[in-house]
Amino acid sequence: MPSARTHFYEPADGHGLAHSPFNAIIAPRPIGWISTQNAAGNLNLAPFSFFNAFNYTPPIIGFASNGPKDTLRNAESTGEFCWNLADESLAGAMNATSAAVPSEVDEFALAGVTPAKSRIVTVPHVAEAKAVFECRTSQIVPLVAADGSPTVTTVVFGEVVGVHIDTSLLEAGIYQTVKARPLLRGGGPSTYFTIRAENARDLPRPGLSNRG
Repeated sequence: MPSARTHFYEPADGHGLAHSPFNAIIAPRPIGWISTQNAAGNLNLAPFSFFNAFNYTPPIIGFASNGPKDTLRNAESTGEFCWNLADESLAGAMNATSAAVPSEVDEFALAGVTPAKSRIVTVPHVAEAKAVFECRTSQIVPLVAADGSPTVTTVVFGEVVGVHIDTSLLEAGIYQTVKARPLLRGGGPSTYFTIRAENARDLPRPGLSNRG
């Protein structure tokens, strides 16, 4: 039932707010800072806020491209891409790569970051990133609405075939997420967050030992 404490809307009719709450409700979201290159070797680096992990073995990650962007075309044509951790120290560089620029512009240079040779794939990654996934494109899935009509969005999935981790983020063999200071997308048109140790809590699964 309608309630004075509930703002209800049907997305097809508009949200009636100053800014769409959809992205803000699904939050915080990790940043898919994706590096690719085209067949001619031209580099591309762009952030995607619709990004996450989807499978453990083999590890598979995915990002959503709203429209036919260079990243989508490159990941499809070469079959490779890299995910680069955007942390607090790289916030400005990550944001710079969100600019709409011509295909021939090298976003590595635009953002002032260094392309580093990857170990398995041919696509370079961001040398300054403290965690990197080298990926081979596994699926490209155009999204459709419930009625089967096409959307503007395509999801690119990739199998992680190589992982780089700065040893400063490892303690007793455990990756320290707080120390990594990942940049996370939140509410509003341009709001980002990071995590802090005081916000951590341990919730072991019911009935299972805490084996990690």
